Amino acid sequence: MMHRLYHSKDARRGVKGTYNWLVEEVEELGDALENKNRKELEKEFADVLAWLASLANVVSVNLEKAAVSKYNNKCPKCGLLPCNCPS
Repeated sequence: MMHRLYHSKDARRGVKGTYNWLVEEVEELGDALENKNRKELEKEFADVLAWLASLANVVSVNLEKAAVSKYNNKCPKCGLLPCNCPS
């Protein structure tokens, strides 16, 4: 979805510009976590996810495939579900 919506704009912005937007959105998420406003939290989580997907698109990484490949319903370190790694 993010590729269809924004890829041409994101590609023009480039890796560094898109990465900077992601960082800004993560900072806004941090602020929302401190404020504990549910609506704001949901908006900022969505923004972080969107910009992460946009950055993955710019560098030609299939984010869903990468996540499933690494995690595949188990912890990549201990191999368990739920994770049983020491903290």
